[in-house]
Amino acid sequence: MTDKDSTIADFANINRRLWNDKVNYHVISPMYNVAGFLGGADSLNKIEIDLLGDLQGKRILHLQCHFGLDSISLVRHGAQHVTGVDLSNRAIDKARELAETLNLTTSIRFICCNIYDLQEHLSCEQDELFDIVFTSYGVVGWLPDINKWASLISQYLKPNGIFIIAEFHPVLWMFDEMFTHIEESYFNQRTIVCQCNGTYANRNAPISNLSVEWNHSLSEIIQALINHNLRINVLQEFDYSPYDCFLNSVKTDDGFYQIKGLEKKIPMTFAIKATKSV
Repeated sequence: MTDKDSTIADFANINRRLWNDKVNYHVISPMYNVAGFLGGADSLNKIEIDLLGDLQGKRILHLQCHFGLDSISLVRHGAQHVTGVDLSNRAIDKARELAETLNLTTSIRFICCNIYDLQEHLSCEQDELFDIVFTSYGVVGWLPDINKWASLISQYLKPNGIFIIAEFHPVLWMFDEMFTHIEESYFNQRTIVCQCNGTYANRNAPISNLSVEWNHSLSEIIQALINHNLRINVLQEFDYSPYDCFLNSVKTDDGFYQIKGLEKKIPMTFAIKATKSV
C-alpha cells in the first residue's frame, strides 16, 4: 500500500484531526458568533428555513452537525427533539456544553462518530425513526461513498419523512482557492488529498493538517437519493454563499457573498428537499 492509499484508507481519522483542530478557532470566530447565538441569534439561513417549514413536534436527525449551532437552532424553531452527529469529538464536546448552557439537554443529544458507523450508535427501529434528516454546508465533500450516505438517510427516515440538504455547489470545488482557474474535475474521479493551513473562519489560525475529500456532482447526489427511495420534491441552485468562507469573494447588497469576477455567473449553493416513499 502506498502512502496515499494509506491516507485514503484512514480518511476518517485524518479528517477528525483536521476538524478537531478547527473547533476552538471556530468557536471564537466572528463567523460563528457564539456570543450572539447564546443571546438568541439564529444560525440557520433562509434557504434551509424555507425548506424546513413548521418544525413543531418534529424529531430531527442532523448529520455532520459540527459544534451544534444549527442543531440547537432547530430546537429553537420548535423541533421536539434533535439528534446531532459529527465525526469530531471536540466539536461534539462543545455542542454538549452549549446545549447544557442553554438548558436544552432534554431536547437534544449529540453523538460522536463517523456517520458510516451510525448504526452502531443509533437505532433505526421503526419507532425510533425521524420526521426529518437534515444536513448543510460543507458536508458531502467529506464522504467517499454517497450511495451509502443516501442509504443511511433513507433508513433513518419515517415513511413520508423529509430529507433536506443545503450545500455548497460542487462547481466551486473545481477551482483553485483563489478561483483563477479550474484544478479539479466536476465529477468524482479521484480522492483529493490536501495540506490545509488555517481554516475558513480564521485564515491565520496556526494549524496545518491533511484533508481527504471527494467532489460529488449534483447528478451523483440526486441519483443516490433516488436509488434509496427518496423522491425529489425541490431542487434549487443559488448564485451566492450565505457565508464569507471563500477567498476572493465580495459581499453583495443583500449581505451574501459571490466570487469576485464571477458574480452571478456560477452556482455557489444548492438545496434539495426529498420525501421518503412509502
